[in-house]
Amino acid sequence: MDFSLNEDQLAIQRAVQETVARFDDEYWLERDREGGFPEDFYRAMAGAGWLGVAMPAAYGGAGLGILEAALMMETVSASGAGLSGASAIHMNVFGLHPVVVHGSEEQKARWLPPIISGEQRACFGVTEPNTGLNTLKLRTQAVRRGDRYVVNGQKIWISTAQVANKILLLARTTPLDQVTEPGGGLSLFYTDLDRSRVSVREIEKMGRKAVDSNELFIDGLEVPVEDRIGEEGKGFSYILHGLNPERVLLAAEATGLGRAALRKAAGYAAERVVFDRPIGKNQGIQHPLAERWVDLEAAELLYRRAAWLYDQGRPCGAEANAAKFFCAEAGFRACETAVLTHGGMGYAKEYHVERYLREAMLPRIAPVSPQLILCYIAEKVLGLPKSY
Repeated sequence: MDFSLNEDQLAIQRAVQETVARFDDEYWLERDREGGFPEDFYRAMAGAGWLGVAMPAAYGGAGLGILEAALMMETVSASGAGLSGASAIHMNVFGLHPVVVHGSEEQKARWLPPIISGEQRACFGVTEPNTGLNTLKLRTQAVRRGDRYVVNGQKIWISTAQVANKILLLARTTPLDQVTEPGGGLSLFYTDLDRSRVSVREIEKMGRKAVDSNELFIDGLEVPVEDRIGEEGKGFSYILHGLNPERVLLAAEATGLGRAALRKAAGYAAERVVFDRPIGKNQGIQHPLAERWVDLEAAELLYRRAAWLYDQGRPCGAEANAAKFFCAEAGFRACETAVLTHGGMGYAKEYHVERYLREAMLPRIAPVSPQLILCYIAEKVLGLPKSY
């Protein structure tokens, strides 16, 4: 059993580090203060070809696996960019996977190259305010009228909708009371985000100010039939193909954020002198930091295994969910410990760790709650009765 990365994977880490090194702590602190999409960072990652790391080579991507994409995302986050940097490119990396798997050749040729090059940006329109994680109960309707669908409804917590020109949209094409099979009646579209028909309202939130989160109000959005992915009514099953990769990538991002926090905390503990000695000499400071290192090492192994399983075409639902759960908690604990290590200075923005702690809440909440992950593992792995 070989746990080492191969030369190509190590080269990816080094190359990504070179790209993100141009965007230092002060850059991300300013983005956190001022907001505004990190356009120059996004362009740098697109220009270096990283947006297409896991996309097919035939359409301009690198044709690599989710493991390589996860290594890239951990490196981005660990640089100090955190979730602000990772979320700016997150959708490009995994979001159009349903198109790769279920799209027609014409759709792939039309949609994938612009997203890989960074020419187009997409947002992910699934969650609704009145259904939350109960995706099967989505209410946004797409009614077919000739060669077009007319969409009406509402979406919430849609990242990058302020800057996106495309949307991957899940909508109901069969009324809920007429659905005959679980997961049926929902269709998946990838189409223009027509702002004359979609009102985008930003949600002020706790962290990650540089990457917007929004509520969408959709009123008469017309979607050509050729923008539907696969068969009508099969959209939920198509979305499932993107869930495990997203969990793995978010796990890697949370792990990277924890590493950034641990690096800051260890550096501060080595330099901060109280009672004529560095505070890092005290076991009360050392031991929590050492425990966080252990946490993050375990987190890395867990997300790498889930990614490897996915790339091998093997079942990985439990592993991907477990990685998302554990890595999110490990990243949060590292950020919390970093703030406590800094003491009062941990509360000051100039030391960065308070920003990390705010961002560390996001992987714990999205895209699925820790409680639902535990329910999934209890049912699917342990064989316990379904609880909801």
